[in-house]
Parts: sequence; C-alpha cells; structure tokens
Amino acid sequence: MEEVVEKVSLFARLKEGLSKTKKGITDKIDVLIKSYQKIDEELFEELEEILITADLGVNTTMEVIDELRDTVKERKITDPQDIKKLLQEKLGEILDRLASSDLNIEPTPSIILVVGVNGVGKTTSIGKIAHKLKGEGKKVLLAAGDTFRAAAIDQLKIWGDRVGVDVIKHQEGSDPAAVIYDAIQAARARNVDVLICDTAGRLHNKKNLMNELGKVFKVVEREFPQATKEVLLVLDATTGQNAIQQAKTFKEVANISGLVLTKLDGTAKGGIVIAISKELDIPVKLIGVGEKMEDLQEFSSETFVKALFGEE
Repeated sequence: MEEVVEKVSLFARLKEGLSKTKKGITDKIDVLIKSYQKIDEELFEELEEILITADLGVNTTMEVIDELRDTVKERKITDPQDIKKLLQEKLGEILDRLASSDLNIEPTPSIILVVGVNGVGKTTSIGKIAHKLKGEGKKVLLAAGDTFRAAAIDQLKIWGDRVGVDVIKHQEGSDPAAVIYDAIQAARARNVDVLICDTAGRLHNKKNLMNELGKVFKVVEREFPQATKEVLLVLDATTGQNAIQQAKTFKEVANISGLVLTKLDGTAKGGIVIAISKELDIPVKLIGVGEKMEDLQEFSSETFVKALFGEE
C-alpha cells in the first residue's frame, strides 16, 4: 500500500510542479477547442501558436501539427474535442522514441559525471541524486570537481553531510582532473557502488571549460575503465531555447547520455522537455519540480504527458 501512496504523492507533486506549463498549454487548448465547432486550418494555426509559445520549438511543433492533420484525415475526425487526446498521443510518441530514461548505473561500480553551466542547479541535483541512490541501498561517494568556485566545494560538502555520504575534495583552484583521480582511487578502495562527480561550469570561457572536461574524461577512461558510465547534463528549464544551445555546446566535448531538467515548476514553458529530447536525441532522465529532496524525479514520458494534460 505504501508504494502506491508514494507513487500518488510523487505524481501529485509532478502535477503541481507542471501547473504553470499546464496553464500555458492544456488550459489554452481547452479554451481554443471550445471556441471551434469544427476542425479547420485556423484551429491548427492557433494550436501551433500555443505550442510554440510553450517552448515546444518550431521544428517539433511543425512536426506535431503535420502529424495531427494527417491523423485527423485518416481517422476522419471532425470533433475539435478529440484534438486534445490526439495531441497527448503525439507528444507521448515523441518522448517514447528515445532511449530508456533509467539511470545507467548497472552493473556497479558506476560513475556519473555531471556537467552543466553554473547556476542551473548542478550541485543541488547531485545531492538529490545521491539521496535517491542511497535510499535504494547503494553506497555513494561524491567528488567536488568544480574547483573554480569555492562555494561549489562547500555546497557539495553540505549536501554530502545532509545525505550522509563522503565527499572527496581538494582546495579551491586545484586541478579538477586530480580531484576526480583521487575520487576514483577512493571509490575503488571503498567498494563504492556509485561515484558522482561535479565538474566545472564556466561557459563564458568555453575553450578552458572544454579542456578541463576533456582531461576529466581521460582520467575516467584510464583509471576506471570497468565502471558503468553515465554523463548527465543539467539544464535549467526556465531558460527555454537557450538550454538547447548550451546542450549543443556540451555535446561537442562530452558524450552526454542523459539530461536533468531543473526548475520545471518555475516555468510555463515546460514544453522545452519535448523540444530538447527531440532536437538533441538525448533522453531526459530526471526532472526537478520543486525544492524538496524528492522533487527530483525519474522522468517517465507517460506520467509527464498525463500530468501536463491534468489527468489523474
């Protein structure tokens, strides 16, 4: 029974977290549908506008609208009320086309490298992932590889203390690759299941940042070749299309295997989840819908679309 209650409360939190986006997409669609007696070109055009405004992205929106037109013709649908259900279907399909959204941490030992620019909630996400994995009975270790920001090291240490996991750190300004090297040795010596590494995030100095990341990845390949690897890119959902640009930059140097989208509760443009998945062809693995520990949730396309459309 407890499991069911837990699932319900997580879904309730997700629904609450997506309420701004729901207002921006589904509530507007409801109003739109009510004002049409039949399905015509004008309806499609207005629908297109709603989706673009919700940051679904122009390309994704065009594709969705084209598919809707075709399906309406094929199934001879005439009632505007049916459009909403169809749209839900299409968005679900887009998200389902991607690889699995499970964290790739089996078999252990595994290493999760967390990348992203400063200010997106990278360190907080690491703390919450550590909390989640520890709750699943995993032995977790953290590495403070963002050595350029004194605050980042302290912040990770605070999260480590809160969650009850150790943090491997050097002093501010030291070589990130050296920290990761030490953390890997510690992880091996202590038989850790999952090592989660924070990395530097100063994007304004792109060349330096990319060099640093390159060095970190080399150390991982050399020192921990047997580990299962996951490279998570953390993006702030409130930055919308800008997040897609950031992702493209990181994709140049890092073999990103999953996305973490934070601050979804703070935006009406939650459609960015669909735009990002589609444009980058990288699965969204975790989404943040609030401040609490359990507000970083595993992403499920079905649950996401349900919550977005205000279903139970």
